[in-house]
Amino acid sequence: MGAPMSEHAVELRAAWLRHVAPDTTLLDRLLARHRERHRRYHGVDHVAWVIRHVDELAGDEAVADLGAVAAAAFYHDAVYEPANPANERASARLARRDLTGLGWAAERVERVATMIEATATHTDPAAEIAAPTDIDGAVLLDADLAVLAADPAAYREYSAGIRAEYGHLDDAEWRAGRASVVRGFIDRQWIYTTGSGRRRWEHRARANLAAELAELTERAG
Repeated sequence: MGAPMSEHAVELRAAWLRHVAPDTTLLDRLLARHRERHRRYHGVDHVAWVIRHVDELAGDEAVADLGAVAAAAFYHDAVYEPANPANERASARLARRDLTGLGWAAERVERVATMIEATATHTDPAAEIAAPTDIDGAVLLDADLAVLAADPAAYREYSAGIRAEYGHLDDAEWRAGRASVVRGFIDRQWIYTTGSGRRRWEHRARANLAAELAELTERAG
């Protein structure tokens, strides 16, 4: 017998069966990707939390196709190499291939791919303009960023995981790059796109980001 599945893997299997397909062969391959050794934050646990937050936000927002949002959540970090600027595009290509193979309609597949590619703007100060205006895409983006509003200990764990994933950068390079990302979030009018995301997470996320930026600046000095 193989090793027992983790709680999050069990949760993801149930979500896949509910939202994506009655067969889990592709899910098993997808979870294998999320267990790659270089992943310290963008792993199975991250996907499970994004799915949870999608369901949470969908309770308040007028989501048109919850299955498509869930599929985008499953695939949004399917390809993840920290030094590669085209991860989201590659993840969208994989989603197109897999969902088409499952028999999803072409228009629906393309909506999933569009949502996945929109997650690339999370590190772009212009993301407010670039982000999709439809509620489904907004829910995915907000669910992906919910970690920014974690309690301080969990936030430090998240930022440490990101730092580990960018281990190819020296400390000075990391501080400069990460500070730019953090400032980009802080400088937005809103971090979250949905009203429910703003009510739940905006204040705490800004506090966490401000604290991280202060620490990064202090270390640089």
